[in-house]
Amino acid sequence: MTNQSATKSTISGKLLTIPVMVAALGYLVDMYDLFLFSIVRVPSLKSLGLEGDALLRDGIILLDMQMAGLLIGGIFWGILGDKKGRLSVLFGSILIYSLANLANGLVTTIEQYAVLRFIAGIGLAGELGAGITLVAEVLPKEIRGYGTTLVATMGVMGAILAYFVADLFEWRVSYFIGGGLGLLLLLMRVRVFESGIFKQVKERGVERGNFLMIFRSRKRLAKYFQCILVGLPIWFVVGILITFSPEFGAALGLSEPVQAGKAVMLAFAGQVIGDISSGFLSQYVRSRKKVILLFILMSTFFVLAYLLFPTRDVNVFYAICICLGFANGYWTLFVTIGAELFGTNLRATVATTVPNFVRGAVIPLTALFLQAKSMVGVVQGALIVGLFTIAVALVALYFLEETFTKDLDYVERE
Repeated sequence: MTNQSATKSTISGKLLTIPVMVAALGYLVDMYDLFLFSIVRVPSLKSLGLEGDALLRDGIILLDMQMAGLLIGGIFWGILGDKKGRLSVLFGSILIYSLANLANGLVTTIEQYAVLRFIAGIGLAGELGAGITLVAEVLPKEIRGYGTTLVATMGVMGAILAYFVADLFEWRVSYFIGGGLGLLLLLMRVRVFESGIFKQVKERGVERGNFLMIFRSRKRLAKYFQCILVGLPIWFVVGILITFSPEFGAALGLSEPVQAGKAVMLAFAGQVIGDISSGFLSQYVRSRKKVILLFILMSTFFVLAYLLFPTRDVNVFYAICICLGFANGYWTLFVTIGAELFGTNLRATVATTVPNFVRGAVIPLTALFLQAKSMVGVVQGALIVGLFTIAVALVALYFLEETFTKDLDYVERE
């Protein structure tokens, strides 16, 4: 066996360990549930008696309830992950969102639906941050980018799986399947072991999971907000352009109605390729920032194409959705940077809250979009909000620290 083959074999062996695979599969189920609502929004609301403008209005309310749960859950699970350990989050979060998923399949009113999307959001908030933190800490720094890429890519596959399940089954059954998958995965987690870096910090009695520590240092607070702002374009695309693609298709005068589920599936098919590409490119150029910049610039181009390209062909529209998904592929690097920028005693708190605050940013972004829509229309309103998020992300990225070679065995001090 050549040295190169031996190296590849070693990397594969370290990547395909139980903690990495369980974190990856957990994020798959997480993303399945998170985007199942976007896919079944229209049929589920119609079955509850809604029509016309109510599909958009109440759809936004339900999406905002889910995102509010993600915001609150992000803080709760992040603090718990640093105080009690990464495994406590991996067990607790999947149990909550699996049970909420099952209950979503039983709703009979909009009010029930809203409450359960909120509870599901709380559960969903813990999975990604805890998984990425665990993977980043158990893998050597030379290959942790591959590990986080694997986790993020499997997560995006969950969104694609949601489309095919929803296409084959009635929306209530789709929720039942998601809940069942989560409970099945819960059994697999019995064999997962805790991060050694976390154990050492715990044994030394270092203060852990103090969310207020972020605000006690101007430098830490700046890093924290920079992380959040860099991810805003991703969730502008997902939470507005893709989720409400039927409404955009109608506003753009497309030849056929846009299927929300198909748009979501295609966007995330593109993101699978984008996540893999950004992860491997980052390893090749040994930089997170350079690759994120490239993908944000690509996202800018495809946002403009989505909103301004003069076509009535729905297939061209779907092709642009794929390209938007590919440009969203820097999600892997964005989440990885959040874990790498902070010490072990705050890492789970940051890695869990940052992506959930970005997801939760859909609430003010949709509010801005609705306000702009009332003044300049659907397309121009989205254009204003989209360019704003991109500009903010580029400024934040400029000031962000490069973390590719950073050693993660350190703690934050007061």
